[in-house]
Amino acid sequence: MNLESRTDLAPALRIIPRDQHIISRKNISKAALRVLYRLNEAGYTAFLVGGAVRDLLLGVQPKDFDVATDATPDEVKKLFRNCRLIGRRFRLAHVVFGPEIIEVATFRGTGEEGGEGDRHIVDGRIVRDNIWGTIEEDAVRRDFRVNAMYYDISDFSVRDYVGGMRDLEDRVLRLIGNPEVRYREDPVRMLRAARLAAKLGMRIDAAAMAPFESLGPLLADAAPARLLDESLKMFLSGNGLKSFRMLEQCGLLKFLFPATARALKRDDVALRSLIEHGLSNTDARISEGKSVTPAFLFAVLLWGEVRDLARQAIEHGQDGNEAWARAATKVVAEQCQRVAIPRRFTFTMEEIWSLQPRFEQIQRKRVFRLMAHPRFRAAFDFLVLRADESATMRELGQWWAHAQQLPQDVLAAALPAGGGSAVEQAPAPMAARPPRPRRRRHKRADKPGSA
Repeated sequence: MNLESRTDLAPALRIIPRDQHIISRKNISKAALRVLYRLNEAGYTAFLVGGAVRDLLLGVQPKDFDVATDATPDEVKKLFRNCRLIGRRFRLAHVVFGPEIIEVATFRGTGEEGGEGDRHIVDGRIVRDNIWGTIEEDAVRRDFRVNAMYYDISDFSVRDYVGGMRDLEDRVLRLIGNPEVRYREDPVRMLRAARLAAKLGMRIDAAAMAPFESLGPLLADAAPARLLDESLKMFLSGNGLKSFRMLEQCGLLKFLFPATARALKRDDVALRSLIEHGLSNTDARISEGKSVTPAFLFAVLLWGEVRDLARQAIEHGQDGNEAWARAATKVVAEQCQRVAIPRRFTFTMEEIWSLQPRFEQIQRKRVFRLMAHPRFRAAFDFLVLRADESATMRELGQWWAHAQQLPQDVLAAALPAGGGSAVEQAPAPMAARPPRPRRRRHKRADKPGSA
């Protein structure tokens, strides 16, 4: 695998001096600076690299800071007592500073398979790659040009070997090398292209997007755990709605969430509204610093298929509870073959789905039993997202929202003891009129001379 097969650009160094870029050390993690300085002091070259440099050049504060160096993982470990080595596919050093981890990677080489080092390729896919090289080789080994720039702590310049700065200025994502070769090496790069384009507000270069349809099926061979990690990055980083739309635009949604893509193909306007509102609400909560759960997100994405399967089974005479349980099991099992959703999330998803029919049972005991359920709040939030399904569903959401504001005795008095199942049979409860305050009667002062 020679250099020409990897890139259509010969590495051509462009040094961008400090006065021509906006990166400042005050915006770089102190832990990353300590790693960079210690490596330099020990005689190694080390640079801030990848997404951190890209984001800093765009004026965005990075979440992670990665370092590239000519020191091997074992040499890094000798320098830092707080270092652990990880990975078989790519050997990396993690330098730990409390909750922060600085990932340190040795410059990757472009040596031929079978040459000196440790590289293993199966059907064009890199399954292990630990061949060290120079910074020039490392640059062309990276995925996108905007991710192949290096910040030099020695003179505060930015080193650009493949035209990454130009792509930032053009707001375009271009792959380094032949797109088909690069995607076969690692199919998850297709998802990364969609995620980065959504996050950075960039367009994907036509050549980089062209192989998506033909190579998208390769995502089925990617490790489900990696696809879970990539899904969480897409949908739980504040750009979930943009990422979802980009996946659809690129034709990749059907390879990552096939059940979601099938359900949306039925032109269900209400389902699209539910998904987009759910993702938008998640983005808003993240921007406000509020907690979010992947379980709710996955429940939103897979709802359409679960709902349709359950309804079909009920129409064919199957018991309602059994129909919902079987539909949920089937959809979750299919999805987990693609994305390794942990059981703690799938359990919550199934509860959210199974509680939806119970919202239609407006009877005293059932209402209070449902409100006491530990997943009630998540299930109610999900019900609100379903408002566009019908006017009845919208009224049902409003009824439950109002019911939660009332004292228990007032709500109980307004509910039928049993028999009804439609919200019309139980009009929205009204708060009782507060009693008029009683006047305090003052004791009459005793008259002078009285006994």
